[in-house]
Amino acid sequence: MRSVGAVLRAFGGVPERHPIIIQAPSKTLPPHRVVAPAAGDPPVKLHATVIPTSNTFNAYGDGWVEVNAVRFERSIVVFPERPVFEWPVDGFGALSAESFRFIADQSPELVVFGSGSRLRFPHPRLLAPLTDRGIGVETMDIYAACRTYNILMAEGRRVAAALLLEPPLVTPG
Repeated sequence: MRSVGAVLRAFGGVPERHPIIIQAPSKTLPPHRVVAPAAGDPPVKLHATVIPTSNTFNAYGDGWVEVNAVRFERSIVVFPERPVFEWPVDGFGALSAESFRFIADQSPELVVFGSGSRLRFPHPRLLAPLTDRGIGVETMDIYAACRTYNILMAEGRRVAAALLLEPPLVTPG
């Protein structure tokens, strides 16, 4: 079993616009090409098929993700074998310790926190419900969070993805 650090080192050094190859967990599926989206790019598809017994991120775009072919545009919490939960957090500034308590109560081994379309770190006191129970937390943008969750889930880890989905920023133009 690889550590989260090893997974992140394997993919973290890749420039945002350069493709990376993720080897499919099954020998029957081809590797999938993943490219981080840029403004105006079409959505990124992560998997060609849906695994019916596990929640898998299939695609993502600006302000949305797709889990098992179902599109979500509001913040969610995803566990491999539980329903997808709507996470009542409207934005990064609305995060509280209580926001993470529900996740901690589910006893994951690790939480992959997707902080939105850009990387933002919550204050450690907000993560206390997780860290006080020895639950690991990795913070990244939602695109990296989707990819990392899929890898860890395929390895059989007790992982949760907490994704802060915010409406896309509209630039005047």
